[in-house]
Amino acid sequence: MSERLQPGDTAPAFTLPDADGREVSLADRKGRKVIVYFYPAALTPGCTKQACDFTDNLEFLAGHGYDVIGVSPDKPEKLAKFREQEDLKVTLVGDPEKKVLEAYGAFGEKKLYGKTVTGVIRSTVIVDEEGKVERALYNVKATGHVAKIIKDLGL
Repeated sequence: MSERLQPGDTAPAFTLPDADGREVSLADRKGRKVIVYFYPAALTPGCTKQACDFTDNLEFLAGHGYDVIGVSPDKPEKLAKFREQEDLKVTLVGDPEKKVLEAYGAFGEKKLYGKTVTGVIRSTVIVDEEGKVERALYNVKATGHVAKIIKDLGL
């Protein structure tokens, strides 16, 4: 089971392919705050709701200095289909090997319908301008999560 990140930890560096196969790197965002959210699978109801919420609030978050990157174990082709089908504006990257998911503590045992399974733990990590973890939220709900982040950050 991967370790959960704590505020003050250095956010694990990553470079992953986006929906177009272009590399997206956390290091490229230095100097800006980044909301990195981890979700189980593109084109599923909860993940669609969450991605649409981030897309709907993207301009507002960007205006407050936040970039948003969504990470799932999906391949770029599936992310592209997800983006097109739902008209998403948020940056989506794929981590099929789950190395970044594990580094962020977003992959491991979780409860699903009363059973313990291994999979993606819906999580959000907010990284500050210096690359440090500002907040790390685990087992978040897909619905209402973006509004909660905005409220918690006092935006």
